[in-house]
Amino acid sequence: MNAVLIGATGLIGNELLNSLLEDNRYNKVIALTRKPLQPHAKLENHLIKFDVMEEYSKLCVGDHFYCALGTTIKQAGSKEYFYRVDYSYVYEFAKIAKQHLAERFLIVSSQGANAASSIFYPKVKGEIEAAIKELGLVSTSIFRPSLLLGNRKEYRSGEEFGKKMMSVISFLIPLKYKPIHASVVASAMINAAFNQAEKNKIYESDEIQELGKA
Repeated sequence: MNAVLIGATGLIGNELLNSLLEDNRYNKVIALTRKPLQPHAKLENHLIKFDVMEEYSKLCVGDHFYCALGTTIKQAGSKEYFYRVDYSYVYEFAKIAKQHLAERFLIVSSQGANAASSIFYPKVKGEIEAAIKELGLVSTSIFRPSLLLGNRKEYRSGEEFGKKMMSVISFLIPLKYKPIHASVVASAMINAAFNQAEKNKIYESDEIQELGKA
């Protein structure tokens, strides 16, 4: 069984990559990235241009497709580029999964994703969720984690402030809204890939917490 991964250099993506490589149920992990990853016996790393992702479809022969690709408007530099990364690139990856009749398509979205939102970020997240559902994939798993914990390569002042505030009032916060570690999200995604009974399912953050510890 092969796993195909996009977004391997991000916070959740890196946790996913390591977990997939350690999982004996996968013979090979195919990762599409802009920059080379550390070599591994099970890793097949393809350096690609995301704007022409469809050209790499033949390289992505896999059973489970994992999408951890995402950015922020600040990182992207504009709403237009953010949309390209979080919607267009993700959608093209989902289309490749459909071409290969992938058994599972698993994607990291965001808590509060809502296509009807008046706020740009959750609106785009909601729109890509809806678009993926309409593609008619064999099976989809959508993960909506709360504030993410883990070692990011870049510093995000807003997130750091949020983490500190939540740590102080953690006992008052329902599980659905508690910060969640990226490694837990990665574990939940892999558990869902092998155990999800429903054809299509959305996992809110409290469900991710429980599934990631299973």
